[in-house]
Order: sequence, then structure tokens, then C-alpha cells
Amino acid sequence: MKHTSLSLLFILGSALLSGGLSANDGTPAASVTTTPQVSDLEKFFTQDYLLGTWGGVRTDLAKKGVDFEFFYIGSMPTNFDGGIKTGTEYQGALLLALDIDFQKLGGGHGGAFHVSSVWLEGDSFSANHIGDLNKSNLVDFPSSFRLWEFYLQQKFLNDTLTLKVGQMSVDRDFIVPDFYNSIASINFLNQTFFYPTLAFNLYDIPGFPKGSHGLPSTPYGSLGVFLKWAPTSKFYVQGAVYDGNPDTGNTGTKIKLSREEGALAYFEIGYRYNQGKDDTGLPGSLKLGGFYHTDDFLDLYDTLGAAYGFTKGARGPHDGNYGGYFLAEQMLTREHGKNDPTQQGLLGFFRLSAAPSDRNLTQFGVDGGLVYKGVIPSRDYDTIGIAASYLEMSDDLARAQRRANLVVPGSFMPVDYEGVVELNYKAQIAAWWTLQPSLQYVIHPGGSKAIPDAWVFILQTTLRF
Repeated sequence: MKHTSLSLLFILGSALLSGGLSANDGTPAASVTTTPQVSDLEKFFTQDYLLGTWGGVRTDLAKKGVDFEFFYIGSMPTNFDGGIKTGTEYQGALLLALDIDFQKLGGGHGGAFHVSSVWLEGDSFSANHIGDLNKSNLVDFPSSFRLWEFYLQQKFLNDTLTLKVGQMSVDRDFIVPDFYNSIASINFLNQTFFYPTLAFNLYDIPGFPKGSHGLPSTPYGSLGVFLKWAPTSKFYVQGAVYDGNPDTGNTGTKIKLSREEGALAYFEIGYRYNQGKDDTGLPGSLKLGGFYHTDDFLDLYDTLGAAYGFTKGARGPHDGNYGGYFLAEQMLTREHGKNDPTQQGLLGFFRLSAAPSDRNLTQFGVDGGLVYKGVIPSRDYDTIGIAASYLEMSDDLARAQRRANLVVPGSFMPVDYEGVVELNYKAQIAAWWTLQPSLQYVIHPGGSKAIPDAWVFILQTTLRF
């Protein structure tokens, strides 16, 4: 979107924020007996999409079971101190999705089809300016226009069993927060709060020999099969198997199934409480899960040590790789009753993740934070959030680096951990438009003291068409 268009939208939004849409014409409130007229401008800002119903086309298609979504993220991250170098990048992402409900089209019950793609623009911010593993910006990916997901879905047994087959992203089904952060409700911009960085151990480690494995996370996907059983609204168990090496090229259409790439399996159990219509307590959720990749993974200590003349005697690559996670979310306070559509109040989240240190760059992660919705009176949909993450690097790799320094002094700055603290405010300018500044402090970018701590500021906007 052109910057002039964004400027115009900002001016209109400012008018809304300052009360420019007020219906007060000087008449005392006590004498008003009729319902105030809603202006066209107010209707424009309160409609779900920037382009409305597309002249009724969107509404008519939805009745027939065809829904589509266009969602734009424009982001301007700036590193103003520390890291690799200071500077600013512009990064954008346009998400396009189509969903078809077969029952509304006259087909059988519970059948659906989904397809989506992503257009990405901009140069890499983290690689050029920060050097962080967590990645400060949510849309920090190489420029491309790629297929994201396409799958068929069918529900069985009174909708308690869900089956999906096709190309999917694991982060659309696993470790998905119920409350604090999602593509539909972006409250944090650092990627680790969207999906834990530890799961990205499945990618190759820079400087080590390459393997045939990866993680199909947004905007990447892999062919797979997903199955979820939810016998009640509170409990579910789910699992999936994906191709072990997603296409990370420019199109996302190169499908290759081979024994060399192996397979990636995910599983998760979840419990949601106080989310039913008759529940009176504050809502929350608990998720426990893990993953396993069948490909071979190098031993970090021996792989590095071989170049310096030492090993611990590991017998070749490790068979497979795995990790686990736990996620807890809890609404801590609620300003109004459970029927309040804005759900104003304070929400907390806490997450743990772990993986073996002999074959993974990171071995332990913990993050958590708080999000308050409606903290400013009359700004009921705005959120303010603060979150922190600690990502511990592999002990095996650190030991190998220290021993290598004894052989060749100064070869490495041994890894230890990477941390990040993020504070941001998301302003809901219109139902279809948000503006969000984020301030982040990145500690030990890349997992060691080799790169100075960095201060990052990001200004992001989102638009729904």
C-alpha cells in the first residue's frame, strides 16, 4: 500500500480518536429522546473490512459457503543501537485466503476446503541489523510470492473428530494461543512470541554440514495429515505427520517426498476451562505437546571437535530429533461480565520448551507476559503488552567451543543464551485497521556476547480488505 494511502487513513483515524465522529450537536443529553444517527464515516470505520462487503458480493458468497480474506501487514523495524549495524528496513506481507464450506454449497456435512498464499516484500532485518535467533519482526522473511496452505477438511462423529489432508503449517494447529497472540490478533511482534524459537532447531545450524530437514511454519508448509479428537468443549487431543523438509524457496509449490527428508510428527493435548456459556470463572487454557523428526541429526560436540582434533566418541549422527513444550494462558482480571464483546481485562501467559543439547542449537526456552485490553477509557479494543523470553543455547556446543579455544585461542565466543523483552501498544484505529509501535531490547543476539545488545523499535500497521 502506498504511504500516501496510509497517511490518509491515519488522518481519518485520528479524527475518530479525537471524537470527530461524535453525534453531539450542542443539544443537552437529557433532552435527546431519539436514537442518534450513525454517520457514513462512522459506519466506514466500524465495518469489518476496509472495502466493506464489496457491494454485497462478500455477503452473498458467504451465504453460499465461500469466504475470502485479504490481510496486509506493513512493518518498519529500526535498530537504533547495538546489534550488527543500525538502520531501518520496510517489510510487508499480504495474506490471501479462501475457505469453502461444502455443506453450504449443497454438499455433505462437515466438509471444507482451504487455500492461502503469502506475498512478502523487503530485505532481511534480523540478518542484516541484529543477528538475533528470535527475529524481532514478525514478517522478517525473504521477498517472495508463495503458496502457503491448501487442504481438505472433514469432520466426523458429531463434529468431535476433525481430519485435514494437504499442505499445512504446523503453527496453525500446534502451540496456538487461545488468547494472547495470533495472526488474527497480533499483540507481539517478535517471532518467538508467535511460535517458540526452540522449535526451529529442525533447521540446519549455520557453519555445520547441511541436512534434509526443516520446520513447516508460516509462511512455509508441508504435505501432511492432521487428526484432532475433541470429545468435549474442554478437552482435545491431536496429532499430525508432515513431510520433514518444507519448500523454503520462492513459490512453496515444490513438493518432494523422499526417505532422505524423513517425517515430522507433532502431538498435543489441551484443556480449556471457564469458556462455556454457563461458566462463571475467568477463562484459561493448558497445552502440552511435543514433536519428533525422523531424519539424522549431527552431534554438535563431535562435529565441531573433529575440526580441532577432539571428539567425545559419539557414533555418528543421532537417529531423529525431538522436543516438548507446555503453554498456559489465564485471564487474570475482567472489567465487565463474560458477555462483554470487548473482553476487557488482564491476561497472562507462560510457556516452556526443551530439546536435547547434543543435536540442537538451543536446549531450553521460557517466555511469558501480560496483555491488558482496554487499559485506556473509551479505547476498549486497544491492547498494551509486555513479554520476555529466555532462550538457552546448547551446553554441548558451548563445551566444544571452549575446548576449541584451548586448541586455537580466540576461535569462539562460547554461546550462552539469547533474551528479549518487548513492550508494545496496539491501537485499534478502525475495525479493519490497527497501528502498533513496539520497543524491544535484545540481549546477546545470536546466543552469545559476540554481538552487542540491541535496541529495536518497530512501527506496524495491519489492514483487512
